[in-house]
Amino acid sequence: MTLNNDECITLLEQIRWGGKPKCPYCGSTKATAYKSERRYHCNECFTSYSVTVGTLFHKTHVELQKWFLAIRLVLNSPGGVSVRQLAKEIGVNKNTAAYMIARIREAIADEPQLIKRFAEIQ
Repeated sequence: MTLNNDECITLLEQIRWGGKPKCPYCGSTKATAYKSERRYHCNECFTSYSVTVGTLFHKTHVELQKWFLAIRLVLNSPGGVSVRQLAKEIGVNKNTAAYMIARIREAIADEPQLIKRFAEIQ
């Protein structure tokens, strides 16, 4: 199942928020969606945010499709996936693959519920 970026964002919003945006800074659910991009404006603390803020996907330039595939490979590889293998599978360089594996492992420890939901859908 291959998703485009918008479908990945919609899926992530459903997994993380149940479809109702929640500000990662103040926790408010009072938000206004920007028309031109997949971001929200918090009407409580007046910050702008997207669904990736505060997750392993935040401030990365790797497409969400590649992240989702990487999570699936890391979770479903019995002996673990190597950096070279991940790089080849998702089409990134070795440094990016190593960075992604490190962030996924960190997220398994820090955000187990989020990662668990990814395991359930994939």
